[in-house]
Amino acid sequence: MDRMTFSLPIDPQANRLLERSPLALLLGMTLDQQIPMEKAFSSPYVLTQRLGHEPDARELAGYDPDALVAVFAEPPALHRFPKAMAARTQEVCRVLVDRYDGDAARLWADVADGRELLRRITELPGFGRQKAQILVALLGKRYGVTPAGWREAAGGYGDADAYRSVADVADADSLRRVREYKQRMKAEAKAAKG
Repeated sequence: MDRMTFSLPIDPQANRLLERSPLALLLGMTLDQQIPMEKAFSSPYVLTQRLGHEPDARELAGYDPDALVAVFAEPPALHRFPKAMAARTQEVCRVLVDRYDGDAARLWADVADGRELLRRITELPGFGRQKAQILVALLGKRYGVTPAGWREAAGGYGDADAYRSVADVADADSLRRVREYKQRMKAEAKAAKG
């Protein structure tokens, strides 16, 4: 399957980690809320630097919770809510260990179709429908994970010419277009509230 470029304006080594490590990708998506996407998706690389090695799901699942919070909170913090997101990271990793033998790639491997992929992702802690659809789109558009019906499962985020989420970012221009879309959506939501 063809893989497209996944290139955020972050440290090139952080992009390479996201390309090779399914866990780093999943952690970036886990952290992608209430902070810029560049921060969320560079944090797995920063976490790797702080730990001195690439962590695996078993290690993070079993990590001392207070020690993990300290790693997340060390300046600059990995997220604006380091305590909550360290806990969320552990919760996600525990699901990976319990259901997928600690292998993040098994979350999307061998799914029957897009509906099953979306269901598996929505079962992760902190992954509501929208976030799950964005991950389905990201996997399909950038990582070649394209089970039957994946675009439908991803909703509007799966559209080929969409610029709605991190799934559509391949360069500076596409990042700008995604940002414009998000600003437009916020403005429309604000206007609707009146």
